[in-house]
Amino acid sequence: MKSKLFTVVEDINIQYMRCMTGILLFAVCLYFCAGYLHNPAIFTPVSAIIQNELPIYSVETEEPVLALTFDAAWGDEDLDDILAILDAHHAKATFFVSGDWVEKYPDAIHSIYQHGHELANHGTNHKHMPALSDTEILDEIMTCHQRVLDLTGYSMTAFRAPYSDWDDRVVSAAHSCNYSCINQNVDSVDWKEYGADHIIETVLSDPDLDNGAIILLHNGTRYTRDALDRLLTGLEAQGYRFVTISDLVYPDHYTLDHTGRQFSD
Repeated sequence: MKSKLFTVVEDINIQYMRCMTGILLFAVCLYFCAGYLHNPAIFTPVSAIIQNELPIYSVETEEPVLALTFDAAWGDEDLDDILAILDAHHAKATFFVSGDWVEKYPDAIHSIYQHGHELANHGTNHKHMPALSDTEILDEIMTCHQRVLDLTGYSMTAFRAPYSDWDDRVVSAAHSCNYSCINQNVDSVDWKEYGADHIIETVLSDPDLDNGAIILLHNGTRYTRDALDRLLTGLEAQGYRFVTISDLVYPDHYTLDHTGRQFSD
């Protein structure tokens, strides 16, 4: 039978061996980690893996201003009514036009421009741009750009990806073409055809509706035209004014937070 002293000594030895084993394992891990940290061939910083190029979703401002934006890639049958309603409210908007739409409805482009609204780039063929090659992305942007330039002499400066589908390459490509990348933080969901009342309620009750918000609408939908007058009246009742994207965003010297909200430096 083991004595109590022998048992105590044995327990101490076991604990000592466990402790030394732990120290040895820690030293080995530290050695290999140091090797990784000092060898760029086998260690890639997290910052080099996780890149997050964001478009602008909204703008930090003390002014009670909003940007009304219309994506134009479908029909033009409601455009005259939309322009008349905007005129009645002394509201300026930004129309993100696709290159195909420009080619199909050149008179509509002239009408938007002559009413004092901003023309902006929505790509050429309304494709999911992250699925394209770098060359194809640039072609989508610049073909639309050139078509509007040829028609109006206006050089667009704001770009929105079709389907609001972005990745780092799309944002970088647009920036390389001297475009600001614009998304939205208030979506009317007007294309789902839930009715005019739903469009109005969706926008007016959106928790992100605030100074500097960017609102997404569409022309060529079933109910947007019917909702627009009451929607603008409701926004005006909350004290908001309507400006173009170019009048809202900071062209340079800015930062974006993780939500895509733009702040002036």
